Amino acid sequence: MTAKACPQCGQTNTYPDGDLFICADCGFEWPANAQESPEDRRVVRDANGTVLTDGDTVTLIKDLKVKGSSITLKVGSKIKGIRIVDGDHELDCKTDAGSMMLKACFVKKA
Repeated sequence: MTAKACPQCGQTNTYPDGDLFICADCGFEWPANAQESPEDRRVVRDANGTVLTDGDTVTLIKDLKVKGSSITLKVGSKIKGIRIVDGDHELDCKTDAGSMMLKACFVKKA
């Protein structure tokens, strides 16, 4: 079990206690096995505002230089089977140049 932010006050100073999580700041207790609400799920949108999900196919909207190499991903390149991940580069994918992470603002859903 990993500690989560308190649903009442939003602080991350929480700890597990048996089958409960307890917030040390406000004292709120909630079940550790509580289902994640739709508001807690991360929503990733492409350059046009379309919601992206795991397994989608996307197209690049601009040329992207790959950092640390001389490779450039060309505009219009199609990328299949993306995965949504946490971090500032939201998309984990495989391109012709290999596996890499991309920002969603540089792609559109195909």
